[in-house]
Amino acid sequence: MMTTHSKRTLRRRTLGLLVASAIAGASVIAPLAQAQDKKVVRIGYQKYGTLTLLKGRGTLEKRLAPQGVTVQWTEFPAGPQLLEGLNVGSIDFGTVGEAPPIFAQAAGAALVYVGNEPPSPHSEAIVVPKDSQIKSVAQLKGKRVALNKGSNVHYLLLRALEQAGVAYKDIQPVYLPPADARAAFERGAVDAWVIWDPFFAAAQKQLGARVLADGKGLVANHQFYLASRDWARANPALQQVLLEEIGKVDDWGRDNAKEVTAILAAQTGLEPAVVALAASRYSYGVKPVSDQVLREQQKIADAFASLKLIPKPIAIKDAVLASAK
Repeated sequence: MMTTHSKRTLRRRTLGLLVASAIAGASVIAPLAQAQDKKVVRIGYQKYGTLTLLKGRGTLEKRLAPQGVTVQWTEFPAGPQLLEGLNVGSIDFGTVGEAPPIFAQAAGAALVYVGNEPPSPHSEAIVVPKDSQIKSVAQLKGKRVALNKGSNVHYLLLRALEQAGVAYKDIQPVYLPPADARAAFERGAVDAWVIWDPFFAAAQKQLGARVLADGKGLVANHQFYLASRDWARANPALQQVLLEEIGKVDDWGRDNAKEVTAILAAQTGLEPAVVALAASRYSYGVKPVSDQVLREQQKIADAFASLKLIPKPIAIKDAVLASAK
């Protein structure tokens, strides 16, 4: 039979084992908890533009490192694919043109506008092969026109056709991503191609593509920065840092054309001559999205809705956080 002294000794030993076990468990859990606390901002970018320049310079990583935040970059072939990634939760933040967020919002994506670059109408165009008999946008009637559906150039095509008096239904749109569209353009499977930089510059430099019309007088061609709604709500300070670093790169890029060309050529794998031409048409200067820019976006959304290119009308203001309106 166990004595009172023995019982007390057993209890002390048991308590000691429990405390030791707790300390040992804490030593295992603590590093795991610290790892889970590490933040990652996931950024989607395309083969050109300020985010590509930001990635190449590495200044965002340096700014965020003291805060324990790392950066994960994912390249997308075009804006619609990037926003699909945003919608399914594979990225938090990214940049696209005017049309992709409209198509994404109409499809139910939970995105918000957080900033934009100034207009850059010369950075996109309708091009034809150098030996094409097509001399004007009006002559696109009945022709096969390649474009990435839902990208910025979709609206350029609508406006150019409207100005030329050609109904959208009177052309044959061929929806292809840039790489496939270029292949179709080169082999003559399409009559025209609506495309943006740097693919536009590559078509000019490498294929001798001739411009039927660019965005001047037709579209603004803003580049927008967008974020997942949940991420934007949860990370206002981090979002502000991103916009500040984008602004710094814009300021630097405006005055350092040769360095911009070198970085973008290295990041994209494109010829320096192609990158230099594309960069010469770029507009720098990120700003918060203004009411005027939102009104311009609404006009684009209404145009797509009227042609039933999106499934329903949308209100652009619904894709702006209340505090930012």
